This record gives sequence, C-alpha cells and structure tokens, in this order.
Amino acid sequence: MAMSKGLAKVQKKIQKKKGAANCLHEDSRDAKRLRRAGARSDKLEKLAAARGKALQPYHEAQTARRSSGYRYLNRDSTELSTIQSERRPGRPTSTTEDMLKQRIRSEANEYKSGYWIPDMEDVQTLERLKEWNEQWTSLGSLKYVRVAKDGTKHHSSFPPKGKS
Repeated sequence: MAMSKGLAKVQKKIQKKKGAANCLHEDSRDAKRLRRAGARSDKLEKLAAARGKALQPYHEAQTARRSSGYRYLNRDSTELSTIQSERRPGRPTSTTEDMLKQRIRSEANEYKSGYWIPDMEDVQTLERLKEWNEQWTSLGSLKYVRVAKDGTKHHSSFPPKGKS
C-alpha cells in the first residue's frame, strides 16, 4: 500500500484511524508521519516562494512586452477612426480605410498566433546576428523562435514554410 505524502492526507488518514481523540505518543509512527509530512509541506512552500521571487522579473518583462504589443497594434486606430468619421453615411469605404483594416487584421492575427524573432538564447545565432551584413539571404542561417501572445515560444523556421 502506498503511503500518502501530503500533510492534509496524512492528517486525514490518522484521524480516521484514531477516531475523534487526537492523542499521539511523541515517538509513535503516526507522529513521525505527521512531522515528516509537515516538514515536506514547509519545504515545498519555501521552494514555491523562492521560485516565484526568481520569476518575478520575467513576469514583469513579459507584461511590458504584452502592453507594448497592444500599443503597437493600436497605433493606427486614431487614423482609422478619423477616416471613418469623415466618410458620409451610405458611401463605400475608401481604399485607405480598407488597407488599414486589412493591415490591422493581419497584424492582430500574427500577434495572436505568434511572431518570428531570432533565438536570442542560442549562442551561435547571437554570433551570426552580430556579423549579419543586413542581407535578406543571410537570414536563413539563423535559428528562429515563434513568440505567441501569451509569451510561450517554440522553435520555428523563417521564412515560414507552412509548418510553423
């Protein structure tokens, strides 16, 4: 029979076994199980708190990236609203308005599905990026990742071949 490790489960099992009276001998097996489960629970709480502190700067940076992405996507909203307000009722949309709407829609879709950037965690990619001669043809030698709206990233190829 597997022993439960969680503090709440250990307490529940001992309480079922002993009944309502909660008197344990100091060195009994059940008291030792409770101490071990309590120590394990404390250790896990400390590890979780330390992990949260370590990840705090990452979460703040990710939040800043999300807000800057939102600002970037909405950069044309004032121009679009002025074009729409200037158009008389019943008139068809202008070419400029159609183009703006199309660009906003395509950028929003790319933002949602993810955008391509060179993999900055790969040392070889960083070296190649430093030596880059600003030619489109040399971009194929870099490793790319696709960063999604929620901040997740996965390896990808650029230019896309329909697999990413």
